[in-house]
Amino acid sequence: MSDITDLGIAQLRDGIRAGTFSAREVADAFIVKVSRAKALNAFIVETPDHAIAAAKEADAARAAGETLRPLAGVPIGMKDLFATKGVQTTAASHMLEGFKPVYESTVSQRLWDAGAGMLGKLNLDQFAMGSSNETSYFGNVISPWRRGGGDNAPLAPGGSSGGSSAAIAARIVPGATGTDTGGSIRQPAAFTGISGIKPTYGRCSRWGVVAFASSLDQAGPMARDVRDCAILLESMAGFDPKDSTSLELPVPKWEAGLSSSLRGKKIGIPKEYRVDGMPEEIEALWQRGIDWVKDAGADVVEVSLPHTRYALPAYYIIAPAEASSNLARYDGVRYGLRELADGQNLQEMYAATRAAGFGDEVKRRILIGTYVLSAGFYDAYYTQAQKVRTLIARDFDNAWAQCDLLLTPTAPSAAFALGEKSADPLAMYLNDVFTVPSSLAGLPAMSVPGGLDKSGLPLGLQIIGKPLDEQGVLNAGLAIEERAGFTARPESWW
Repeated sequence: MSDITDLGIAQLRDGIRAGTFSAREVADAFIVKVSRAKALNAFIVETPDHAIAAAKEADAARAAGETLRPLAGVPIGMKDLFATKGVQTTAASHMLEGFKPVYESTVSQRLWDAGAGMLGKLNLDQFAMGSSNETSYFGNVISPWRRGGGDNAPLAPGGSSGGSSAAIAARIVPGATGTDTGGSIRQPAAFTGISGIKPTYGRCSRWGVVAFASSLDQAGPMARDVRDCAILLESMAGFDPKDSTSLELPVPKWEAGLSSSLRGKKIGIPKEYRVDGMPEEIEALWQRGIDWVKDAGADVVEVSLPHTRYALPAYYIIAPAEASSNLARYDGVRYGLRELADGQNLQEMYAATRAAGFGDEVKRRILIGTYVLSAGFYDAYYTQAQKVRTLIARDFDNAWAQCDLLLTPTAPSAAFALGEKSADPLAMYLNDVFTVPSSLAGLPAMSVPGGLDKSGLPLGLQIIGKPLDEQGVLNAGLAIEERAGFTARPESWW
């Protein structure tokens, strides 16, 4: 048998159920892998005891002849944005360093209720603000991938869910949670050659997830393939009365509904996504994706999303505005860091705490958000951005009259080197050009690996679906996955 850590979620689940190996063997194998991969800096906290406890429970249930839970004994990684009871939850920020919640997020609790175990808390961009995992207080996550041709520069694993993407690509976890505000599941998935889906806004509870932009944040799974994403999403999703934005709808059986046949489906190709300066390799991959969905039986039509060019400017007004409001709670009074010196008044304590607790990118977004919400500029910026958001959502609604799904690139390039873009925030923000529109519209969207660039780095394709059509998105992802035959993996150097 191959190394247990080469197996994905479905294979581990089925192997534990069949007795091919024990859940404890699985947990031990991944715990060893995690301990040997510290060079990636993918984890902020390791929790081997949690994974072992879940494994013991699964093995005991199987020995007693009990029906095993959906994820019994399967170890996963948890992005350190989800509150985990008794385990440090930091959002990768000094502001929350040492914070151990006395409660569990709804999404993580559902995964533990399904029998999963936690290998640890995964690194991310601070407060989920970033596209390269370079803003974490706990240091950069390093992608397990390297460019060919002798270039050994450390690469970005994408962001903000870079710890999740790096750990999955390196085979140190079989799957992980992510969060997606403007592309933070899909872009890192594309950079590291894995799959990830952002479900419809409201499918997964936001309760217990450290907030960035409340009208955009959505949890989702990241894994090695489409089936594994479907399995994880079934356990993560569902109505939560503690979250006022949660959708009160039954959770579909997405895994059972998987089909790679797209016969009868129309796939739209938005002409506005052919942006100036897009690398030929991205264009070529997109064309291969079009050929693959045609081979799966779909009809391909060109559609127009005319307000696409306004999506990034609107997003970088709305998201920082909401971040400014959400992060106002971190003032050194109730919880988190407190910088207090003799003689300081309350205002000085606020300023000192936030200066020490927040990183540069977080401060930048708070400043932008506070500015656009200020009395003199609210109507000029924030109100206008919300109007643009409505127009972008209307564009998608109009497109659905012509097609069932949309196919686009996930990111405008392959992974870049750490430090390559961090000095220019605007260049960094452009990484989200293909992912932000569907986030503004609250639509389900998924990235699947489609091939490699000339340097041997992964490139991803994005499928966008109608509201609540995760099944259609997953099926199109499976059709592409089967035809792309992507089996590349990074060579172990860590």
